[in-house]
Amino acid sequence: MSTFFMSTSRLARTLDRVLVTMAAVSLFAMMAFTFADVVLRYLFARPVRGGLEVIELLMVAMIFSGLPLVSRRDEHVTIDTVESHFPDAVKAGLRRVMHAVAAAGLAGAAWLMVRKAATLAEFGDRTQLLGVPIAPFVYFMAALLAVTALVHVVKTFLPEQPGGEDVSVV
Repeated sequence: MSTFFMSTSRLARTLDRVLVTMAAVSLFAMMAFTFADVVLRYLFARPVRGGLEVIELLMVAMIFSGLPLVSRRDEHVTIDTVESHFPDAVKAGLRRVMHAVAAAGLAGAAWLMVRKAATLAEFGDRTQLLGVPIAPFVYFMAALLAVTALVHVVKTFLPEQPGGEDVSVV
């Protein structure tokens, strides 16, 4: 394996660790927050103010942290109806086309998210109860969509490993 692939694999493992940690912390925080909200609501009739807003923002962090991970590991839900009947060369070509289409769609979504975040920042939009600025979360979403698009760009052009799976470098 070349030095380029080894150094990018190291980068990929580091990015994986960061994203997995962000998703795990977000999930744990949602669980702990929900538990606390339920206890306070039913034992003391005092729910956490803005609880739904906090859960929504944590869910954004968890879901968008997982997107690059799922794409890099090719763990999307798929249905194989006709692909198994094609020769390996055709399957490889179809995977490359799929990655290119996914990269284009994700890059487009990232661009739209950046535009939306800029509008939210310009108008100073905040959550209704807690007043948390929304734009940073939308920029976060855009950044992780862009990272996911980059994963698919790399998978479009890198050679496949002998087992039929792409070399994971991003």
